[in-house]
Amino acid sequence: MNAKSKSLTKLMVAVIVIAILAYVALWGVQLGGTFVGGALQMEKSGIKLGFDLSGGSVITYEADATSVTDEGMNTAISMLQTRLTNLGYTEATVARQGNKKIRIEIPNVSNDEALEKLGNPGKLTFRNGAGEVLMEGSSDFVKDASPQFNNEEGYYVQLQFTADGQAAFKKATEAVYGSSDNKLYIYLDEEVQSYPSVQQVIDADSCIITGKFTSDQASWLANTIKEGQMPFSLITKSTSSVSPTLGDKALSSSMTACGIGIALVLLFMLIFYRVPGFVADIALIGYISIIALILCEFETITGSVINLTLPGIAGIVLGVGMAVDANVIIFERIKEELSAGKTVGAATEAGFKRAFTAILDGNVTTFIVAVILYIFGTGTIQGFAVTLGLGIIVSMITAVFVTRFLLKALIGLNIRNPKLYGASLKGGKQDA
Repeated sequence: MNAKSKSLTKLMVAVIVIAILAYVALWGVQLGGTFVGGALQMEKSGIKLGFDLSGGSVITYEADATSVTDEGMNTAISMLQTRLTNLGYTEATVARQGNKKIRIEIPNVSNDEALEKLGNPGKLTFRNGAGEVLMEGSSDFVKDASPQFNNEEGYYVQLQFTADGQAAFKKATEAVYGSSDNKLYIYLDEEVQSYPSVQQVIDADSCIITGKFTSDQASWLANTIKEGQMPFSLITKSTSSVSPTLGDKALSSSMTACGIGIALVLLFMLIFYRVPGFVADIALIGYISIIALILCEFETITGSVINLTLPGIAGIVLGVGMAVDANVIIFERIKEELSAGKTVGAATEAGFKRAFTAILDGNVTTFIVAVILYIFGTGTIQGFAVTLGLGIIVSMITAVFVTRFLLKALIGLNIRNPKLYGASLKGGKQDA
């Protein structure tokens, strides 16, 4: 097989792989009992829509107190948002309503499911078997609580105490140790979350809670202890289901707008950059397919939920822009090399090398922003950060490696006329 035949084979295989990937990502395929991909069939795929696109449940709580402070309300809101995020509802929003009420919007779930998963966000207590409170709350006592794993204990919870917490926990374990029921019961409101056995009086700045936990159970218990005590009890005032806040046609309108925008980008790249633009279009289709497939299988891959909202779609579109921007930088460098008199092959190699640093700098700085938004943001901001971060990683792969592979395959087919690469006739020449 000669070099030209090898290049043709490489090009055909790459195009076929991207075509199959696009089909699976957009329309899906049934593999045994599992449906994979299918971004355009959201009733089957793993994509979950956010509140603005799918509607969901609205729960209104009211502080069970004569008067509340702004600090107390802010603490309650923060704890509720943390709990929702830990449950996987990163797109849920928690906001103060009036003086004593808190409104929670959870996308794509029913009222009963929302109440069951959110639970009653009240105070945490440590009690003995008779129900007597030995230690109340944890905000002043526990520095940190985290799920851990080792081969001997399996999953367990590691607690780090403050000085006051160490003293309080010592008293609590003293009251339980040696009794007929030597268990310390951990309550969230009036529901037992765990009841570890007390093997000895604990007078240390840390301890572990074991109990044959699963990973999810250990995470839940750690988060419950770390969140601590609500500044006041909350009463459920109302629950309701709502339709999408942007209208029933919001999703279809958004997808149509994205489709038109992407089509215009593909057309622009093809007209302005010609052969490299054609290659960039194929790579961009691969990029969109990979992103769609990751969104469909995100919960399966990571075990956490991401709800697609309009900010999330904006993150995807911004990722498309980053991918196109990388290609533009590369192609402009290639045109400069051609104008300097280099052959198409040499200009392509030099163009990719010269462009890589600029592309890497731009993507790394944007990725850092996405990480910061995810760490410090909540709700829809985290959704935007996740889609943007994924887009940056995938765009680097498709813009640099996939585009380069396809472009070199075309050059191997003796498509070497500088005009076809957007260069003027003043410079570049065909390879001999």
